[in-house]
Amino acid sequence: MRLLWELLVLKSFMLCLADDNILRGPVFIQEPSSVVFALDSDEKKVKLNCEVKGNPKPTIRWKLNGTIVDIGMDYRYSVVEGSLLINNPNKTQDAGTYQCIATNSFGTIVSREAKLQFAYLEKFKTRTRSTVSVRQGQGMVLLCGPPPHSGELIYAWIFNEYPSFVHQDNRRFVSQETGNLYIAKVEKSDVGNYTCVVTNSITNNRVLGPTTPLILRNDGVMGEYEPKIEVQFPEMVPSAKGTTVRLECFALGNPVPAISWRRADGKQIPKKARRHKSSSILEIPNFQQEDAGLYECVAENVRGRNMARGQLTFYAPPNWTQRINDAHVAIEENIYWECKANGRPKPSYSWLKDGELLLPQERIQIEHGTLTITNVSLSDTGMYQCVAENRYGAIYISAELSVIAVGPDFSKNYLKRLTLVKVGGDATIECKPKASPRPTFTWKKGKEILRENERYTIMEDGTLKIINVTKADAGSYTCIATNHFGVASSTGNLVIKDPTRFMVAPTSMDVTAGESILLPCQQDSAGDLMIRSIQLNHAGKYVCMVQTSVDKLSAAADLIVRGPPGPPEAVTIDEITDTTAQVSWRSGADNRSPITTYVVQARTPFSVGWQAVNTVPEVIDGNTFTATVVGLNPWVEYEFRVVAASLIGIGEPSKPSEKRRTEEALPEVTPANVSGGGGTKSELVITWETVPEELQNGGGFGYVVAFRPVGTISWMQTVVASPDASKYVFRNESLPPFSPYEVKVGVYNNRGEGPFSHVTVVYSADEEPNKAPTSIFARSLSASEVEVFWSMLPEMQSKGRIQGYEVRYWRHGDKEEQARRMKTMTNQTFAKISNLKGNALYHLAVKAYNTAGMGPSSAVVNVTTKKPPPSQPPGNIIWNSSDSKIILNWDQVKAQNNESEVKGYKVFYRWNKQSSTSIIETNKTSVELSLPFDEDYIIEIKPFSDGGDGNSSEQIRIPKISNAYARGSSASTSNACTLSAISTIMISLTARSSL
Repeated sequence: MRLLWELLVLKSFMLCLADDNILRGPVFIQEPSSVVFALDSDEKKVKLNCEVKGNPKPTIRWKLNGTIVDIGMDYRYSVVEGSLLINNPNKTQDAGTYQCIATNSFGTIVSREAKLQFAYLEKFKTRTRSTVSVRQGQGMVLLCGPPPHSGELIYAWIFNEYPSFVHQDNRRFVSQETGNLYIAKVEKSDVGNYTCVVTNSITNNRVLGPTTPLILRNDGVMGEYEPKIEVQFPEMVPSAKGTTVRLECFALGNPVPAISWRRADGKQIPKKARRHKSSSILEIPNFQQEDAGLYECVAENVRGRNMARGQLTFYAPPNWTQRINDAHVAIEENIYWECKANGRPKPSYSWLKDGELLLPQERIQIEHGTLTITNVSLSDTGMYQCVAENRYGAIYISAELSVIAVGPDFSKNYLKRLTLVKVGGDATIECKPKASPRPTFTWKKGKEILRENERYTIMEDGTLKIINVTKADAGSYTCIATNHFGVASSTGNLVIKDPTRFMVAPTSMDVTAGESILLPCQQDSAGDLMIRSIQLNHAGKYVCMVQTSVDKLSAAADLIVRGPPGPPEAVTIDEITDTTAQVSWRSGADNRSPITTYVVQARTPFSVGWQAVNTVPEVIDGNTFTATVVGLNPWVEYEFRVVAASLIGIGEPSKPSEKRRTEEALPEVTPANVSGGGGTKSELVITWETVPEELQNGGGFGYVVAFRPVGTISWMQTVVASPDASKYVFRNESLPPFSPYEVKVGVYNNRGEGPFSHVTVVYSADEEPNKAPTSIFARSLSASEVEVFWSMLPEMQSKGRIQGYEVRYWRHGDKEEQARRMKTMTNQTFAKISNLKGNALYHLAVKAYNTAGMGPSSAVVNVTTKKPPPSQPPGNIIWNSSDSKIILNWDQVKAQNNESEVKGYKVFYRWNKQSSTSIIETNKTSVELSLPFDEDYIIEIKPFSDGGDGNSSEQIRIPKISNAYARGSSASTSNACTLSAISTIMISLTARSSL
């Protein structure tokens, strides 16, 4: 592998050496580019790059503004490896257009033009500026007036002191074209000192202009006025391909105008366009031909609008689409070169020879980008360049012309050693020696000179043609070429063979899409064509071609593929009413299977995808191309499509028709779930479900709400104009509380009123209770629970109905506003409150409530929860088993000073596999359980007190003991001792681990 790599590297190196040794004219590797030099740069030199290859090595010269730069006359200039180096560049002497000129013995070429420019920024000359006095609400412009400069500038404004810069928004704008500051509407906050800051984007130098004070006049505030556009782009904006185009637009006005952009030609603003500074700047990146057009900026406020417009024109410097290449032409022949470039405007062309302009002459024709030289001579040898240019740039492409004179030579173009032709065919034997000028030709068959006749023809380029060959034409043929510089010949053989024939030719077929087929074609070997899952686009004429060394043979077969119909075309809504639409269409491709039926489908903004619709006729046959769609909803936007079907299957749907809205009609659907109730005093609240938009049947949709007290005749009505409304509240101080009203809700639209919903009964709002509960009493149940009681308020004592009661409770020291709440139902006059802190004082109060709100609060009562239960769990638990009994013992639990005294213990036990638990209470520290031995048991023990249950012991698992073992334990003393040792377990380790 390593040897192979070394051989490849050596071969590549040798090819490079061989390439370097080829004699050739100069070729640019790198041409100079335009340079902008910052005058205050620390780098005191400029380099214009130029790199050329050629053999012999070319010499380099430079031109400045069309004049050769004399390196010897100015020490500041030097040429280093082709590049021009300028020391201590001077903007007066050195600015201009440069070209690199390369020359060797084959000719001369010139590079593209490169400009050297100098960037600088001088200081402001004016030191002070007059105070600007404006009225509040008036528009204002502060001029920057940048100092002398070269290079693109960036503008900003300081407000009062650095670094407080003016913030640009919809009211304030700094133009990067003029540098001026524009304030659409002056406010009090704008009063102060303004300073223009100018930065050179090339040198990064920054200079500050003189300060301009801004004050407000005291003769009143400026009234409202229409927009006045102060910043606008030119009427013609040439824009280069691929650049970012930036348009500015800003207006003064009161109120502050809004800025918008549009294209006057009706096209959309490009999606890639960006808007900055509250739309005062429109930026179009990567500008292309389709972005060109007439653009408009519109400034608008409540007082009016104003507009500015400008034409964005597209331009592009030339770019090669067809280049010229080196040419080697025999003496006395012709040379034709053509170069092409695109660009906007369209480029013009010129030609150079050895760096000098080439003009048309007797043998030289120049037309657009073509150069033709007839009957070339050795004097035409040299370097040629095509130049394409428009007013935005020029490009150069070069090629070398070599003129050759040589005698005939067959060393690289021998006659074919063997030419095969079939009997009856035509034979062509080419003769193409290298020669300059072109030689004359003679032919021999064997040793005899061939004479031209009706079957033998010698072409101008030396080719021998024999028509209708026979086997007698087989043999050796010699071509002899002669010119002023010599004679040469070459010999080849002509072999005649019989023609080729098919054994099995392809046959035409008629198939259905999706099938697989085999088209036969056999000569000496099989050439069958298989097509799997054939498609409609596979239909056509198939040609099987056989090519041998002597001839070609072909046979054709037609393949017909039938499939489902293609999509119908031109679906149109001819006429539309409130519930019908007349739809027509044109037949699409039947794909060689007659269309049997059409189906019309519709889609609306409210449907889920496309749905089949009812039509007249109900079944649309394949020869019908119009139908009436029925059962549509009024005032709904529809679009239709049509699907065709044949005996083979259902085809693809057509493209959708245009969208059309059905006509309006009276509404028919009433609101659902009309109900209501609740609200505040003196209110009747009526609610309903809105009618979906697709069922509103027209614009201007709304609701008619009607109501009356139960038992009365006359209806009160009101109109709710919003189609999205689902609630109406009637307010009247005379409205009795919680009174029944009959309610119905109707609908209307632009066409008139529709039906009402069914009548339902809704109650007016209740009044809040005006009495407070009495006889409030509270008691403590445990450390975490208390119970509170009160007397029920009689209905006749309170204005409002009583729906229930709310208990508020809060801990002593907390704010009453932070009280927690608990509600009860109507007849319940007590409540149990849980999750309280132990040994804590709580305050409680009770209110009655209904749908209208809360009544007044009762007097506050106090209650103190009991001390918390003991925190220590029972420990040192011992259990013994005897005679189907389990005896448990544990240590007494002692309460702390801040805990309730222990009143007893609760023993919880259950089978290991059960979730239900049994409880035994005892005031002792032991208990005896009668439990069978054939189950595992889980046991826990808790102390209890007035404060509730204390902490539980660890779970104790008592394993089951077999009956045989139990019987054995009563049989002998030794067994009993053993049983006692086994079944007596100390749980002290478990108890200790829980402490």
